[in-house]
Amino acid sequence: MRVLILGAGGREHALAWRIARDPGVTVTSAPGNPGMAAVGRVVPVSINDAAAVLALVSAENIDLTVIGPEAPLDAGVSDALRAAGHAVIGPSRQSAQLECSKAFAKRVMADRKIPTARFTVVDSLDAALAAVAGPDFGFPVVVKADGLAAGKGVVVAQDRAEAESAVRSCLETRAFGDAGARVVIEECLFGPEVSFFALCDGKRAIALGSAQDHKRAYDGDRGPNTGGMGAFAPSPLMTDALEREVMRDIVQPVVDAGDGGYIGFLYVSLMLTKDGPRVIEFNVRFGDPEAQALLPAIEGNFAAALMAAAKGELDRARRLTLSREKFVGVVMASGGYPGTFETGKPITGIEAADQPPKTIVFQAGTKDSGGRVVTAGGRVLAVIGRGGAYSEEIGRAYEAVAKISYDGAEFRTDIGRKVTEQ
Repeated sequence: MRVLILGAGGREHALAWRIARDPGVTVTSAPGNPGMAAVGRVVPVSINDAAAVLALVSAENIDLTVIGPEAPLDAGVSDALRAAGHAVIGPSRQSAQLECSKAFAKRVMADRKIPTARFTVVDSLDAALAAVAGPDFGFPVVVKADGLAAGKGVVVAQDRAEAESAVRSCLETRAFGDAGARVVIEECLFGPEVSFFALCDGKRAIALGSAQDHKRAYDGDRGPNTGGMGAFAPSPLMTDALEREVMRDIVQPVVDAGDGGYIGFLYVSLMLTKDGPRVIEFNVRFGDPEAQALLPAIEGNFAAALMAAAKGELDRARRLTLSREKFVGVVMASGGYPGTFETGKPITGIEAADQPPKTIVFQAGTKDSGGRVVTAGGRVLAVIGRGGAYSEEIGRAYEAVAKISYDGAEFRTDIGRKVTEQ
């Protein structure tokens, strides 16, 4: 089977790494990164250009395309591939609005009675100011830009002044452009957060597992929100009973709402409240850095399961299982991330740290510069430790981190600690 991975980040490296371990599979990545080049061929193609992707799929005789990030989905790349008769993992552009439009996602949840926070959707400044000042939500209150805002469009406002400032940023100063032309205002939920993943084929879904992310930049969950500074998998909070509830009351209703177009990964961000699980948001692709911690745990023929999903035949796929071992991933970032940071810093020690199966290094913000791997983004690497107990995997991950060096490297020193406190 010839598989094409679209993307260049840590999630895509993890997908390429995992899929390449299945028998009879070769992997091509576009545009890829130096780590993905060690797994298979990389090709410099614009992944948001449907015509360019179609040409690559034809030229390489690709059997299955796996779309990593959300932007190509919003650009309609999956629709173009399917219309041309190609197998693809990635929902239709319409179904991808579950992530690309928070208002769309809220409407789906309301229509399908999927448990989530109380909310209202507004597109005028006066209505938004009235909503945050009114009695319906209280404080703290959550203000979200409707569209994709690079992870910066959500504010948990502690008081009226902060809520009004967030609303004005979206609707008055247009800090997020068209993404903030409409806002979702919702009640603030409380409880531990869990990330849950499923694979869908347009009619049905199977569970892929759970993880817990660390969003804040600094130890102790302090500092600004980031794309994720680390993750561990599986989450001990995701019991068998809770998994069945999430699949029944959240995942399957999403698939049923998609009119056959929801084919691919579904990422459910859950808040485990005192009243039960509530959906914070959906992502229409694997999480990052959760993918790096969870994908090495998946056992069975993953590539075959993906092909079955692409064909609408998950009922015929052989069962995937999860390793009994635990996994933790520590993200190494560029100095200053998620604010201003420099790139082009040479990285040493990746080979010494990358010692599967106990430690794995997935590259994210890297590039090749004259035969050397250098930093090329905010989140640079995800260093994975694997072990029989959470304490063992944490130790292995940080031992591997200590072997890697580049100027300005930053990382949290407490990734996974919360799992020992649950």
